Amino acid sequence: MRIARFTTGSEPSYGVVTGEVDEFGQPAEDSVIVAIAGDPLYVGITLLDQEHRLSDVRLLAPVLPRSKVVGIGRNYAAHAAELGNDVPSEPLMFLKPNTSVVGPGDPIYYPRQTQDLHYEGELAVVIGRICRDVPAEQATDVIHGYTIANDVTARDLQRSDGQFTRAKGFDSFCPLGPWIETDLDPQHFIDGVRVQTHLNGEVVQDGSTADMIFDIPALIAHVSSVMTLLPGDVILTGTPEGVGPMQVDDEVEISIAGLGTLTNKVATR
Repeated sequence: MRIARFTTGSEPSYGVVTGEVDEFGQPAEDSVIVAIAGDPLYVGITLLDQEHRLSDVRLLAPVLPRSKVVGIGRNYAAHAAELGNDVPSEPLMFLKPNTSVVGPGDPIYYPRQTQDLHYEGELAVVIGRICRDVPAEQATDVIHGYTIANDVTARDLQRSDGQFTRAKGFDSFCPLGPWIETDLDPQHFIDGVRVQTHLNGEVVQDGSTADMIFDIPALIAHVSSVMTLLPGDVILTGTPEGVGPMQVDDEVEISIAGLGTLTNKVATR
């Protein structure tokens, strides 16, 4: 099930996207979104007698984390190597504030504090219930679904600060979307799903989730051993090799097979 958050110009609503999809999860032109009552994270799925053509609505970030976005650094060996870093012996965690979250089509703002702004296409896991100390073999019990993320990073600030908070925490530095897919199992990604990033139409990242050093169950187990996870929390699972700079007016498209495409443009504040 593809759950989206959307607006027709009034208050945001949630809905289920229906219709056929292609191999990348892209919906057919005649796809519709059927409204549901309330936030499905808290009240489940109750379909309403309201539907809209998907092309007539504006999609928003499919989840607004009440608490946090947990990033995982250097979870692909080739990406760690391209930045001259060693592979970590356990998941390398950092936090992005929930104020960094924006949705499909929203601008990524280029801060005046950086001269080296990078894209990082990633698979994101959305947590579905309060949990702590989750065994890896029970990870599916706490997953609400999956979406796409761009872990935008001010690379020069990351180097100069020696830690990640400022470099990854600016407003607009966590685009999410286009929706949450709830019907996939972590094994789907362990077996390998293609992750591609296009910059102005050119492929710059082309990796597979099979290359993750720590898989999704291991990440959930590790993060939840440190902090309580709440409904709507998001875990970013790391980026394949090929990260690089973005400039104002660049367009970034991140596609993950089965999940769709997340598109954002870079803008000045």
